[in-house]
Formats: sequence, structure tokens, C-alpha cells
Amino acid sequence: MTVDLAKYQALENTLRQSIEDGRWGPGERLPSIRALCNQYGFSKITVQHALQRLEAQGMVEARERSGFFVSRGHSEFEPPRQATVPAEPQPVSVSQVFQDIMTRSAAFDLLPDLHSDEPPPGIIQLNRSIGRALRRQSASFQYYDEPAGDQELRTQLALRAAKRGWTAVANQFCITSGCQQSLFLALMAVCQSGDVVAVEAPGFYGVLQLLEQLDLKVLEIPASPTSGMDIQALEKSLQVWDIKACVVSPSFATPTGAVMPSEDRRRLLELAARHDLAIIEDDIYGESGWFNTPDSLKAIDDHDRVIHCSSFSKVLSRDLRLGWVSGGRWHRNILQLKLTSQLASSRFLQQGVASFISEGGYASYLRRYRQSLRLQRDYLLDLLGDWPVPLKATAPQGGLALWVELPPEVDTLSLYAKTLKEGIVITPGSLFSVSGKFSNCLRISFAHPWNEARTDALQRLPALMF
Repeated sequence: MTVDLAKYQALENTLRQSIEDGRWGPGERLPSIRALCNQYGFSKITVQHALQRLEAQGMVEARERSGFFVSRGHSEFEPPRQATVPAEPQPVSVSQVFQDIMTRSAAFDLLPDLHSDEPPPGIIQLNRSIGRALRRQSASFQYYDEPAGDQELRTQLALRAAKRGWTAVANQFCITSGCQQSLFLALMAVCQSGDVVAVEAPGFYGVLQLLEQLDLKVLEIPASPTSGMDIQALEKSLQVWDIKACVVSPSFATPTGAVMPSEDRRRLLELAARHDLAIIEDDIYGESGWFNTPDSLKAIDDHDRVIHCSSFSKVLSRDLRLGWVSGGRWHRNILQLKLTSQLASSRFLQQGVASFISEGGYASYLRRYRQSLRLQRDYLLDLLGDWPVPLKATAPQGGLALWVELPPEVDTLSLYAKTLKEGIVITPGSLFSVSGKFSNCLRISFAHPWNEARTDALQRLPALMF
């Protein structure tokens, strides 16, 4: 069955205009798919496609068994503008501010010294599972774990992958010490010094750090704050530059929370096949969506060109340095590279997490955590709505942060120095690019509860901007 291009675009534009005109307010339910079919005379698949495109743009949210709703926070703010970036590869130099933020453990908290959040019941249950696994250790403490990692944990990862459209098996996974190591191994497997790697702009500063470490050149591809990497811009770049790999976050990308539409995902893999390109999928936020969990790129990877990287650090525990990589056609090489850089992972830690997943603790925890993230995002948008400063902001349906564009005269790197004196640590937009762009942008996290201290810190920021 095919979708009429002109029809779904016309319906998409009509519904968008109705939302912008206030016909349906934030959080209000749209008419059902059947009602929209009857009202506009379109087929079910045409209506669904129009709604999915609006969802990818952050205009609407799909709620399981409930329908589509206008996204919370949409009417308060326009989304930030899409970037324009340099059109040629360049060396990478990561800012010292990045190292300072990580030293302060402030990547996702305005007040990292607070340490006042009580652990949720799921984390307590996780710690018990890990404790039981440690107590069960006997003679195995004298032996290394196998290079690929614990078999049961890899089996559980394969079962979870199936829930996102990817029929995987345990042998397709290799356990790592976190997503950063997974990305590092992936880049080492497919690139050599001096090669060009395409990334999103704005994109994850951790990837930029890895590219600098490996002496790779970065080609920044403009990324929409709502739908992710501009695939047309990538295609044009591939016609000019010999790009070896593309690092992309299709599901709730940092810093914007963008979700790449299905058709762009397919086009990305088509380009990979045509240009012999390795796609490195950073899927660390993939399971964080509170209304739906997008399929991974691996679900449509028919040619083993996607290297899938993720970990538990963003949705479970930052201190749980446990990630994984599925290397596609490069998997054997990745296993060998892991042996030379890590040798083995902690067996009891893997076994404890595997039990936590298999006994249902992870799924239960994730449902509660997603709900908390949604409420914390909504509260953050309310707080930003009270700022006496004009701004644009994303309203993501997953991830841990949103992207804020401030007036051009605001320099968030200079603001960083001011806020430190007040005990507040912000994440300046310039960290998410090597191009010098985004100097008037901020990534603001909603990973922590908005207690009185964090609320006060956020409300004090506008006074420090000018």
C-alpha cells in the first residue's frame, strides 16, 4: 500500500496550522484517525503518515491506546532554528569547558553538589540484584569473563531489541564499559587517522572528544531540532567528500531530543549502501521516550552497515558503566579491539543487571522513570515560560534535556563563568559543535526533580545573561 505524497503533506500542513492557530491546545487530544479520515476524505494510511510526521517534528505526541495529543509546551515556544555549518571537514579541538563540566559531574545537573535526590525503588531493586550476583561468586572470581560479555545479559539485550523491531541474537552483542567505549570501538573499527566522519550539528560533545582523540576530521551536517540530521545535506556532502562513517542519534538526539522520521532513516541506509558508509547509531536515549519507543536503525539494517551503540547509563544509572555494541559486518574486529582495550567486563555486575531485566524490574522501573521525565520536562517548560527573556525551545518526548536558543547577544560560554561563581553549572551550546555556532544556546536537563534549590538556580540565570 502506498501513501499519496501530495495528500499526506496537505493534511500535515492543515493539522499543523490548526495547532498553531490554537484549535487544539497543549495536551489536548486530536480527533481519532477514523474521524480525520471521514472529515478530510483521506485513507487511514495517509492520515497516519501525516500524524507520524507531525510527531517527528514534536508537534504531537502518540499515546498508547489513546491517540494523538498536541505536544506539551509547543504553543509556548517556537523550536530553535536549524543550524548552518561549515561545508568542509575540519580538525577537532574539544573545549576545556567540557572537561570542567565532567570533572564537576555536572553534565545533567545545574547543582551537582546537591546530591539530595532519593534513589527510586527500581534502583534499590537493581542494587539487590547486583548484590545477590556478587554473593553467588565462587571460583569464577579467579577467571576473566569472555570477551563478548555475559551470555545471559546479551540474551536479555536481544529480547529487548526485538521490542523495537530488531530480531537480534545474543552473539550480535558485545558488552562494554559504557556507550562512550562502544562509540570509541566503532570508530576505531571503521576509521583510520585523518578520515572524515559526519556528525549532527548540534551533536553529542562526547563524539567530538573521540574524534579528536583518534585524529579524525569532522564534517558537521545540519540537524533539525525536531527531526534530526538533514539527510539531503548529508547526501550532498557525500558527493564531495570521502566520508568513512556517520555518527547519528535517530531517537531523542542530544542536545535537542529530535527523532528522525522513518523515511529519513531509510534514506540514510540507502546512502550508506551507495557510498560504502558505516553508520554508527548512538541509541543511548532510545528507551527513554514516554509515549513511544522508536525502532532502532538496526531494525531496517539489511546490509549490516549499522553499528549499534548504547548503554544503561542514561535511563538507569550514570554510575553503572555497562554498555554494549553490535558491530554488524565489523563485529569481529570490534571484539578484537575490545580485547586490546578492556580485556573483560565485571561478571557479577552483568549477571546482576541481567537478573534485574529478566525478573521484570527494569521494565517496571522504566515505566515509572519515563513518567517522571515527562513531568520534569513539563515543569521545566513552565519555568522557562516565566523567563523575562525571549527564547525558543524544543519540547522533546524523550531523552533527558531540551535545547534552548536565546537572543543573539547572549554568549552562554561567558555565562558559564558567571554562573560558576553562583554555584550553578550550565552546559553552553558551543560545546555541541566545532564550528563556533550555537554560542547563544543552552542544553538544559530535566533528569533531576525540580526541587526548590534547582528551581531557584534556573530562575536566577536570566539576571546573569546581560
